[in-house]
Amino acid sequence: MATKELQQPTAGAGPPAANRKETDLAALRALGFGNLTDAGAVWVEALGLLGSEMVSFVAERIKEDIRTQHDILHCTDPAELNEIHARFLKTAMDQYTAESRKLAEMCQEMVRRQLERAH
Repeated sequence: MATKELQQPTAGAGPPAANRKETDLAALRALGFGNLTDAGAVWVEALGLLGSEMVSFVAERIKEDIRTQHDILHCTDPAELNEIHARFLKTAMDQYTAESRKLAEMCQEMVRRQLERAH
């Protein structure tokens, strides 16, 4: 079976720059990557949603850090300080666990949508 290869453009040869994108996509489709070249919209949207989710999570964690620092600065009792630290750690563990689960579900949905689009 003959192997298809992408042709490297030579200086002055090939389509003008405006048409090069279509030519490159056509070459990839000919190699069997047709569905991948059409997948960009799903991936770009999903990556945008993932990025937005992560930024929101980090912002919420920063707020929690500031609240904890405030509580520590106003703490006058060592027992209360231990309680503040314990609460901070529990909250962080709960939030990171929930966020990891949420991101995993978002990734699964991204793959599911991509597979639907491919078929």
